Amino acid sequence: MIRALLAATALTFGSLAVLSSAQAEGVTVAISCSSLGIELQLCQTGADAWAKQTGNQVKLVSTPPDANERLSLYQTLLAAHSKDIDVFQIDAVWPGILATHFIDLADAVPADQKGDFFPTLIANDTVDGKLVAVPWFADAGLLYYRKDLLDKYHKPVPTTWAELADTAKAVMDGEKSATPDIQGYVWQGRSYEGLTCNALEWVYSYGGGTIVDDKGKVSIDNPQAIKALEQARTWIGTISPAGVLNYSEEESRGVFQSGKAVFMRNWPYAWSLANAGDSPIKDKVGIAVLPQGDGSDAKHAATLGGQQLAVSKYSVHPKEAADLVRYLTGADEEKRRAIQGSFNPSRKSVYSDKDVQAANPFFSGFQQILENAVARPSTVTGQKYNQVSSTFFQAVHGVLSGQSDAKSAMSGVDKTLDRVSHRGRW
Repeated sequence: MIRALLAATALTFGSLAVLSSAQAEGVTVAISCSSLGIELQLCQTGADAWAKQTGNQVKLVSTPPDANERLSLYQTLLAAHSKDIDVFQIDAVWPGILATHFIDLADAVPADQKGDFFPTLIANDTVDGKLVAVPWFADAGLLYYRKDLLDKYHKPVPTTWAELADTAKAVMDGEKSATPDIQGYVWQGRSYEGLTCNALEWVYSYGGGTIVDDKGKVSIDNPQAIKALEQARTWIGTISPAGVLNYSEEESRGVFQSGKAVFMRNWPYAWSLANAGDSPIKDKVGIAVLPQGDGSDAKHAATLGGQQLAVSKYSVHPKEAADLVRYLTGADEEKRRAIQGSFNPSRKSVYSDKDVQAANPFFSGFQQILENAVARPSTVTGQKYNQVSSTFFQAVHGVLSGQSDAKSAMSGVDKTLDRVSHRGRW
């Protein structure tokens, strides 16, 4: 079964090219990488450079872009103590879920470089005193907008969700004759982890908390959270297409990058793709912090995300796998990925690089966005986070699709998670 799962996702090119007879004496390290956007390509070229430098070989395994599907695959492999993958690319909320299957990578980060990583990212990847993963790149939700269209209709960048809805509607009405199928706002509405990220931003921006507070108490059934979800429901069929309820990151980007949306919520990776030479909206895109709600507790919110690299304790070549992690999370490699893919470095020093700043003007304000980012409640809920998130995004999807009202849905989430946590004792 495990072999079949891998066969369905592994790239047919298998090992990267062997460039000399010396390389043939090395070992083969398998690394799983996300296939979202340009991630797979950059992972391949980075691993290729390491292979050339060390005389080893690398087998690249492509995994589903959907986070839930990828986690399920990982859990199946690791539970069986599979040796098929040595290095795993994992989401920011998975260290607590998968920690028991990974080795301690504290020695993979040179002592004089540990301070270069953002402390919050290192803390996120440290479980029971072990560095179970090394931060690879940081993420936070961003608002993408069409600069040319906002200028055309003399509209400022919206700072509240209400302003976004009004501006999106005005531009849509004005552009109907030129682009009949233009949409106002596209985002990630599929019933998966991406919807948890979007909905958490709405709820937190209204002062509605983080689903579960830092003490472990389930806190989602509150007036501000309900108000945020009720507003999001009004977008469906007005400024957002009904199809958004099946969108993940790439579907959203596809609509926006084809020139058929005014606004988009997505991660930083979409910047370089939207401004690529063949992009219809090249040089027409701006980035801003996501809007806030209303009321005295309103604030801008961006869900903290990112990817890390971990080494399986079942690896036949843990030393070489850890060295691959060291290389891929090094400053030079993070610089290359930032320039070519607009991936936000996990190292502070890379942000000051002039080449990186030139390629990604929005990086200048991203450190502040990271400081104000809202974390999903994965630390406090531990191995039960996946159940927390699944319960939440399924309920939110029901609200957005009109199957339930926000009050009933969040009351149901509250009761379910209270039982799961044994009343806050996760």
